[in-house]
Amino acid sequence: MDVKHVEGENKGKIMLYAISTCVWCKKTKKLLNSLNLDYYYVDVDLLDGKDREKAEKEVEKWNPLVSFPTLVIKDKESVKGYDEEEIRSKLSDE
Repeated sequence: MDVKHVEGENKGKIMLYAISTCVWCKKTKKLLNSLNLDYYYVDVDLLDGKDREKAEKEVEKWNPLVSFPTLVIKDKESVKGYDEEEIRSKLSDE
């Protein structure tokens, strides 16, 4: 799976499942960048075959609707969709 890494402040594993053309996904990436956070992301729509199936299954564990963006924080909790307040809140508890 083609997972990209953005370096920044490490607040535990942050994984973003996104769609490359999605406005809300782009806003989520922009927010994470503005917070200077270390995170990983994958643009699910750019994956093929088994990689895409695997990514969609991972998203489904955190977001049964398999909607994007889905942000997984420390393999413990997730934020579904773009919710700046919730993202800031969950990532500032550290």
